[in-house]
Amino acid sequence: MTNSPKGRVLIIAGSDSGGGAGIQGDIKAVTALGGFAMTAVTAITVQNTMGVFDVHPVPLPIITDQIACVTRDLGLDAVKTGMLGNVEIVEGVAEALQTYTKGAPRVIDPVMIAKSGHPLLEARAIGAVKSLMIPLASLLTPNAPEAERLTDLSVDGINGQRRAAERLLRLGASGVLVKGGHIAGTTFSDVLATHKGEVFFETQRMNTTSTHGTGCTLASAIAAHLSQGVELEEAVERARAYLLQAMLTAPGFGKGHGPLNHAWPVQN
Repeated sequence: MTNSPKGRVLIIAGSDSGGGAGIQGDIKAVTALGGFAMTAVTAITVQNTMGVFDVHPVPLPIITDQIACVTRDLGLDAVKTGMLGNVEIVEGVAEALQTYTKGAPRVIDPVMIAKSGHPLLEARAIGAVKSLMIPLASLLTPNAPEAERLTDLSVDGINGQRRAAERLLRLGASGVLVKGGHIAGTTFSDVLATHKGEVFFETQRMNTTSTHGTGCTLASAIAAHLSQGVELEEAVERARAYLLQAMLTAPGFGKGHGPLNHAWPVQN
């Protein structure tokens, strides 16, 4: 949206009352990385580290009005989408992205299931994500289970990640990051694929329960870097480093999957 990126990120996602994921985690990550976060809230959730206990979708006109309102006034340099919830919201957000976010890189996180296992996207909305959201993605960031649902392929290792990424590129995404954290092993890889080729990021698995909001945080961190003019591969590399440090320095709150330390860059 601008020839001189200034770090403005529009986040379109659900609210997490526990503060670790969703809009709250996104805002923290973008802010810690020097960006300016704006939001369009798609749902109010009742959740903590133990799970998601209720979800209240925001009426679609309010979602699209939020998008129109902030972009017309403040402009934007990148977009990150997270939880959309149902097919009507997917359709409305896709139309709003085409109308209000032309020229800005879009990081699409196809959120489907919470860490606790609670569904965050209706099954019938998956088709709409494939046909409407994926073609709008500068970068799509599915984890392995999400990649399986979107491609109908087995994603149980790096070859499966590569095959899934290739199929998602064929569905219209400009770039795909198939994350490997859900795949068993002492190490895992994230596979970044674009039409120019593939890059692999290998990581030693961490023994921690502080994993709430990792997917949201990574996507928002990538968007924050893209909004400041960083190229895609470097944005992914920097965002992964930020996420790993946020996990290492997590505060240990809660009785379940605990939140990250999003603020570590400004604490040092």
